[in-house]
Amino acid sequence: MGTRGRIGIKLIDGSILSAYHHWDSYPQWLGVKLVENFNSQELASDLIDGGDMSACYSTHTFESEPLKQEVIQLDGSSKFEYVQNKDGETVYTKVKSEASPQYYSERGENTPPRLDKDLFEYLDKGEEYAYVWEEGFWTCYNLHEFDDQEPEIVEIPQVL
Repeated sequence: MGTRGRIGIKLIDGSILSAYHHWDSYPQWLGVKLVENFNSQELASDLIDGGDMSACYSTHTFESEPLKQEVIQLDGSSKFEYVQNKDGETVYTKVKSEASPQYYSERGENTPPRLDKDLFEYLDKGEEYAYVWEEGFWTCYNLHEFDDQEPEIVEIPQVL
């Protein structure tokens, strides 16, 4: 199950144009990726213009699968294990050479950006986190989807 989020850009009239983001939308991942890789008006706009996405920064495609290898046990039986690189990360088949957004349109879905009339409407749609690009920086909101608290601004960890 993903940590659902929404990435938006505030427009001149106060409305927010946004795209859904499925995986790892908490500030420690998505917040950091937005600050590191989508840190201008143009980059934020380009990201959102692609529409809803699985992830904003990925080398995976929708055809990617974890690479497995057969391991023969001492007793002669065998089992399959995921292949890992030197950093302990699982290796995948069919990957892109550079990280980029993994848009749902890549698998044939029509999921264009959504327009909300204001911040209140934008924050009231059911995701767990929401991000807004405004006046040169990202703001992250914890929407408290699973409790009764009001949305609150939370810190995005600093990029080192």
